[in-house]
Formats: sequence, C-alpha cells, structure tokens
Amino acid sequence: MMELRVEHLCKRYGENAVLDDISFIARVGVTRLLGPSGIGKTTLLRVLLGLETPDSGTVNGDKFRWTAVFQENRLLEGLDAEGNLRFVLGANYNAAAAQALLEELGLGDVGKKKVRDYSGGMQRRLALARALLAPSDALALDEPFTGLDAENREAAMRAILRAAETKIVILSTHEELPIPVPCQIIELYNCKKEAQAKCLRFLL
Repeated sequence: MMELRVEHLCKRYGENAVLDDISFIARVGVTRLLGPSGIGKTTLLRVLLGLETPDSGTVNGDKFRWTAVFQENRLLEGLDAEGNLRFVLGANYNAAAAQALLEELGLGDVGKKKVRDYSGGMQRRLALARALLAPSDALALDEPFTGLDAENREAAMRAILRAAETKIVILSTHEELPIPVPCQIIELYNCKKEAQAKCLRFLL
C-alpha cells in the first residue's frame, strides 16, 4: 500500500515557524489541506515534493513520482493546448486521452489558439489537465480551482476524484469545498498568534 508519511516536520524562515511539528499519513485518495492564505500550505507541498528542505522531521516524498499544479500555471504561452501537453508529456502523450480530458474540462474547442490568449480560468484548466495526464503516483494541487466557475469547478473535481482512485492526491484550498467521497482533511491554523506557530487538526 502506498503511504506518504510526514513525521514531526518543521520549517522556519528566519524567526517565522511556517510548519511546526506536523505529522500525518496520506494514502491513495484525497487528502485536503485547509487553511487561509499564508498559513503554510504551499510550503508544505513544496517540502513534500522535495523543492524545500525541512529544518527537522522526515517525509518520504522522494519515493513517489509527483506531478503538481502550483499557483503559477507555468504554461508555454506561445504554444496551443496540444503543444503544451506534448512538450511536457513527450513520449507519454496520448492524443485520445488528452482530447477526452480537454473536452471534459471545457477546452475541447480551443483548437490552435495560443495559451497567451486564454482566460485565467482556461489556463488553470490546462495546467490541471497537464498534471492529470502525466504519469505519476502522487498529485499535489495548490488552489486548483482558482478562476473557475461552478460548472468548470465541478468538472475539474470529477477529473481529480478519478485520479484519486489510483493516486495519492494532496489538495490544498483556502475554502471548504464539497467533495462527494470520504477524504482526510488536515487544517493548518494559527495556534498562538505571538509565536506564529502552525498546528494541524484532523477531521474525517
């Protein structure tokens, strides 16, 4: 069984304790990170992916193949949707699977339109499609619904939940969104204003 293990994780920037003694286990399915902006959700995701080094504690994130959507879409604006997917996926690009997912996410009719001409919501959905199509064991999603209306948010959620049937999905949001399946919820919040410490509260 795949298990992402985080044990007594701490991360500081100067005097600011961004992550303080965080421990949890994530398995195949959805684990949600909740908390207001600036609380440390993005930092935690970056530590899981090995993009940041914790000051103490352990995480076995290096055992997994990750794909991610961060708050910056990081698309190639001079290419169209297909070009972006082909560039990142390389030999793993499957035209039929890509087209099916683009249609599901409301991007099936964009044709050769360059990404620079997409709306913010369209770019967000393409970034999500890229992450979902890439071979991976685990998926890190940082505010993936930014800029999406209700219909597109529902479509994105369906695609994410399908991925969660076989992958570990770490879903970071600042708002509580309905998810029609059981999931682990980890809430980051300020325990002591004077210490700026961060704690976890586990909900089911």
